[in-house]
Amino acid sequence: MRESHFSTCERNFILQSISKKLRIDGRQPYDYRRLKITFGVERGCCQVELGKTRVLAQVTATVGQPKPNRPTDGILFVNVELSPMASPAFEPGRLSEFGVYVNRLMERCLKESRCLDTESLCIVAGEKVWIIRIDLHVLNHDGNLIDSASIAAITSLAHFRRPDVEVSGDEVTVYPVEEREPIALSLHHMPICVSFAFFQEGKYVLVDPTEKEEKVMDGKMVIGMNKYREICTLQMAGDMLLMHEQILRCSNIAVVKVTEITELIQKALENDKQARATGAKFGFAESMEPQKITAMKKNLAEVNMENLKSSEVNLLAENISDDSSSESSDSSESIRLWGAGTAKLGRNSSDISSSDDNSEVMELSPPHPAVAVPPRPAKPKSSLPPAESDIINIDDDSEDDVKVIQKTPDFAQKDESSGDEAGGQKLTLRELLMALKKKKCILKMHGKYRPIVVPGKTFSEKLAKY
Repeated sequence: MRESHFSTCERNFILQSISKKLRIDGRQPYDYRRLKITFGVERGCCQVELGKTRVLAQVTATVGQPKPNRPTDGILFVNVELSPMASPAFEPGRLSEFGVYVNRLMERCLKESRCLDTESLCIVAGEKVWIIRIDLHVLNHDGNLIDSASIAAITSLAHFRRPDVEVSGDEVTVYPVEEREPIALSLHHMPICVSFAFFQEGKYVLVDPTEKEEKVMDGKMVIGMNKYREICTLQMAGDMLLMHEQILRCSNIAVVKVTEITELIQKALENDKQARATGAKFGFAESMEPQKITAMKKNLAEVNMENLKSSEVNLLAENISDDSSSESSDSSESIRLWGAGTAKLGRNSSDISSSDDNSEVMELSPPHPAVAVPPRPAKPKSSLPPAESDIINIDDDSEDDVKVIQKTPDFAQKDESSGDEAGGQKLTLRELLMALKKKKCILKMHGKYRPIVVPGKTFSEKLAKY
């Protein structure tokens, strides 16, 4: 599959943002993306994540014959694999032109800089030496692949341990890791590549370009350097010319970036060493978070808002405050508390506000017209509880029979004719509602006095069988 091209609108948008010293991911022109280094369970296995670009490096060691012109030196071999899984632009089966470019640049950065002491890899001069192989697998390509590959390669070399050997006469014995402690490779320094992207004939420079920025750049320069300010390699690509001052400025920026990355690598190696010594969790399992709420977390991108006008910020703050105040006012009016653990949301046609002692009972539709009772004059409220004769006590453990504690004239005739117990009479639901309408009663539930306004649904269902 071929590489997808940008539209003119996307290209112009990226170029205009760069001319204003802004980047599409919110970074500053000289900022790196988030760098994360993870080691595998085996020695020499390292995974580097630079933003969304991910490279896996694996170092292996075998015993072989040296080169005829260097009989006492070991061999360092670098192999780069670009699979279609990393990007649709990569073809399977063969290395593309971009893959050959990355492979040669890694060999120049690692082999020609002599960061690895190849003489320490000699077992028998002219016969047997260690052959160190670095396999770089690109898992995802989102720009600046060279920097990610160089960091992964040098970190895996520092993390690798080769088996110990013993030479007795013509016999060479290679001891496994279980019998003897493996030996670390001898590294003189750590060369790290730093990439620079140029726009508008070198007027604007970006560090660590993304894939979208690489598609619209005019040229690119890669500087391989160690923390001792030694330039190991320098590669330029693109149709552009650079001044002497621009190269010096980029080299000064590379010194700062290489020093920071080297410190991060040393810290990651030290943490892995302590984890292996204490028996803590290490390897790729450390970066995985299964069965956790943060397993699919995503880091927030920092956006530069320094150039935003103060008027726009104030307007945004006012809109947020207005929205919050309107939501709070609506919520305060729409939520009503009726009792312990009970609330009402919203309003409707049957909404009844809180009433005092003079409030009217909600009228129901009785079978016969009811006579309107004029309201009584207001009486001073008393803190004393109401009289026992005016209380209807209904608790959860009460009997199913509802009895009138105080008789009314309407039920006097029925009381005389019925042979019920003294002090109480069974009522139907209609009779109870009529009695509550003509004489105001007070309901005692769970030890609290509450005025009866309208029987609830559960209360009506409880009395339905009467």
